[in-house]
Amino acid sequence: MESKEIPINQRYALTVKEARQYFHIGEKRLRRIAAEHPGAEFLVWNGRKVLIIREEFEKFLRQTSCI
Repeated sequence: MESKEIPINQRYALTVKEARQYFHIGEKRLRRIAAEHPGAEFLVWNGRKVLIIREEFEKFLRQTSCI
């Protein structure tokens, strides 16, 4: 079976490293945003690992004046 990688701009959820590349925001800043908003709709926690819901985080960024 051939494995096909989904382009980053079409993924539902991104790791912090993928989000860093996609949004051009530093990894430390993304982790700080996750720590400051632990129950946010744009985050999914799997133990200590965090995934960022791409579309929800885009909405968050549109509504935020500074990050």
